[in-house]
Amino acid sequence: MKNYHSLRNNKEFQMVYNEGKSKANKYLVLYYRKNDLEYNRLGISVSKKVGNSVVRHRTTRLIRESYRLNQDNLKTGYDMVVIARQTAKGKDCHTIESAFLHLVDLHHLRRVEHN
Repeated sequence: MKNYHSLRNNKEFQMVYNEGKSKANKYLVLYYRKNDLEYNRLGISVSKKVGNSVVRHRTTRLIRESYRLNQDNLKTGYDMVVIARQTAKGKDCHTIESAFLHLVDLHHLRRVEHN
């Protein structure tokens, strides 16, 4: 069962690329922009340079799972596109998740907890 909203077509991805901001680390690149909605939308891009279809789908699943586990801690109202770099090939779940969270922190997209 899908529990997140996704960017669906090329036009939506292009808007994030052209109007958004980006930061990168060793494994991932994260683009984001405001979307004026009350929820986030996620797009994932893994090119053929990363590997064959099995490798690409595994990488996509790891990124999606990293987002799913942390979506409650993210600010809402953003379109995000996560792009896997070639170095992400064959990495484990914890490595991809920490790379994702590193980029979220660089963009200040993590929700601030008030006690």
